[in-house]
Amino acid sequence: MANIAFLFPGQGSQAVGMGQDYYDRFPESKAIFDQANEILGFDLKGMIFNGSKEELQKTENTQPALLTMSVAALKVLENKGITAKVCAGHSLGEFSAHVAAGTLSFEDGLKTVRKRGELMASSDQSGQGMMAAIIGLEDSVVEGICKTASDLGLVIPANYNCPGQVVISGERRGVEEGIRLAKEAKARMAIPLEVSGAFHSSLIQEASVKFEDFLKDISINKPNIPVVSNVTADVVEWDKVKTYWVKQMLSSVLWKKSVDKMIDMGVDTFIEVGAGKVLQGLVKKTNRQVNTFGTDSINSLEKTLEKLTG
Repeated sequence: MANIAFLFPGQGSQAVGMGQDYYDRFPESKAIFDQANEILGFDLKGMIFNGSKEELQKTENTQPALLTMSVAALKVLENKGITAKVCAGHSLGEFSAHVAAGTLSFEDGLKTVRKRGELMASSDQSGQGMMAAIIGLEDSVVEGICKTASDLGLVIPANYNCPGQVVISGERRGVEEGIRLAKEAKARMAIPLEVSGAFHSSLIQEASVKFEDFLKDISINKPNIPVVSNVTADVVEWDKVKTYWVKQMLSSVLWKKSVDKMIDMGVDTFIEVGAGKVLQGLVKKTNRQVNTFGTDSINSLEKTLEKLTG
C-alpha cells in the first residue's frame, strides 16, 4: 500500500477553465464551486471557468480560486477512498493543506486566503517590490548573490523549490541586480516573475500585521493528519498554527526540505491535488525514486486512480 502525501499548489498554477470538467461530472466538486460563490458573495466560479486571465491572475482572486480547485479535486479523491498520511502546500497551498487536514473549514479557509490575497495585493502600491526565479545555481551561490545585491536594495531567497531552483524577492533594484549577478554566475535562467509584490520578504510586514489581526476571528481545529510547514519544513504544532501562517508571509518557502521531511516520514507517493503540475516536477527534481501523480483534469485524475487502485 502506498504511503501518500497530498500536495497543494500555490500561485502560478492557475488557469482559466480549471475545474470545469470536475464541476460538470462530480456532484461533490460542483457543490464546492457553488459554495465558494455563496461564501465570497461574488461569482468566483464564473471567473475561474470563463473569466479573463488578467482577472484570475490578481492575487486576491488567484488565492481563493486555487484553494477552491484543490478542494474540489480533494473531495473526489476522498470519495474514491484515497487518503494521505501527511500533506503540505506551496505558499498559498499550505492553506489548502490545512483544509484537507481539518485544521480549517472550507468556508474559513476560503475567507482566509481571500483576505491574505487582498492584503498581499495592497502591500506594494509603489510597485517597488518584485520576485525572480534563478535556475541552475547552488543555493549557497544564490544566497551570496542576494547578500551582494542587497547593497542596492533588499533581496532575499524567497522559495527554495528544489535543487538548483531558488526564487528571490525584494526591492526592485536589488532583485534586478540579483538577476544580473546570477546571469554573470552562469545561471541557466534568471527571470522576473509576474507577481504584484515582494512576497515572502519583510517588505510585506504591514500586510502580515493586518493578517495576524484578521486571523483572531478564524477558528482552527486539531488536524486529522500532520501538515508540514513551509516555514520550518517540519510538522506544524497545531496550537501555534496561526503564528506559522503569519510568519509564512515573510519567510522563505522551504519546499525542498519539506519534501525531504515527508520522505523521511515514509512517504513514497505524492499526489498534487488541484491545478497544474508544478509540484510534481519539483518533487521529481528533489528525489526521482518516489512516485508523483496529478489531478489537474479528469484525465489525470483517472490515471492517478488507475495506478493507485488498480
